[in-house]
Amino acid sequence: MIPERELSPVVLFVYNRPWHTEMTLQSLAQNHFASRTDLVVYSDGPKTAADNHKIEEVRASVRGAAGFKSVTLIERSANLGLATSVINGVSEQIERTGWVIVLEDDMVTSPFFLEYMNDALELYRDEEKVISIHGYLYPVEELLPDCFFLPGADCWGWATWRRGWKLFEKDGQRLLSELRRRKLVEEFDLNGAYPYTRMLQEQIAGRNDSWAIRWHASAFLNGKLTLYPGRSLVHNIGTDASGTHCRASSELDVRLSSTRIILGNIPVYPSDLAFRQISKFLKQIAPSDMFVHRGLRALCLLLRGIWI
Repeated sequence: MIPERELSPVVLFVYNRPWHTEMTLQSLAQNHFASRTDLVVYSDGPKTAADNHKIEEVRASVRGAAGFKSVTLIERSANLGLATSVINGVSEQIERTGWVIVLEDDMVTSPFFLEYMNDALELYRDEEKVISIHGYLYPVEELLPDCFFLPGADCWGWATWRRGWKLFEKDGQRLLSELRRRKLVEEFDLNGAYPYTRMLQEQIAGRNDSWAIRWHASAFLNGKLTLYPGRSLVHNIGTDASGTHCRASSELDVRLSSTRIILGNIPVYPSDLAFRQISKFLKQIAPSDMFVHRGLRALCLLLRGIWI
């Protein structure tokens, strides 16, 4: 009998949203590979005593989670914030296992999410050009290939290896200086379609604490690519105004794929079609008030770096 191949653990970051967490856990448990997957959950501590009740509700949901190979709950007594929690948690688990799949507490997944992530992690584990795998696809107008590559990295249901995560640069100022030195700011902003540089400036100024914009910039500056699915395997349910800094929005809502993503022998090179379609979409959702609420609306929608 051929032994089953090793699967990546899933690391889930949660805080104080019981319903969102429960939806995330339920959808993940319905994945085809769930029973063979170790789930590690990092539960951040309270900012104030008022958060205790909801945090305990979240932790109770995690303790009762079924359908996985194992469930490990790591309870923080202090509030680290999302950025520190993600950076520390990913670093800890990736040193232990060598690869990791990462979710947050508002990400409902297709039943084919874990299969796609694990198959892609295995397929590209030795491909140095590829830094990560991503599970979400923007609701673009045109049909895209089953999978494709784009420069940089992303943050709504993603995975990486130790070799990829070691390129993560915590220092936002260092990243910005390098973008400017190499005259890559316009390219980093998708040729002006979306203000990623300004998001990075907001992080440097302390007006957000985004780990994700630093992850994206780190991958971009190293010339790395991320694999995306042509149909979304992740739907973010956190854009419902449940967060402190978020307004309700349906701009990024997607229909989850009901079929498998076929991983073909595609060139490890950015897709021009996908780049055009995603740039067009992001330009359409970037209104003049993008940086209301000290820039956090944009981060809430795309590259969040705070608990919401």
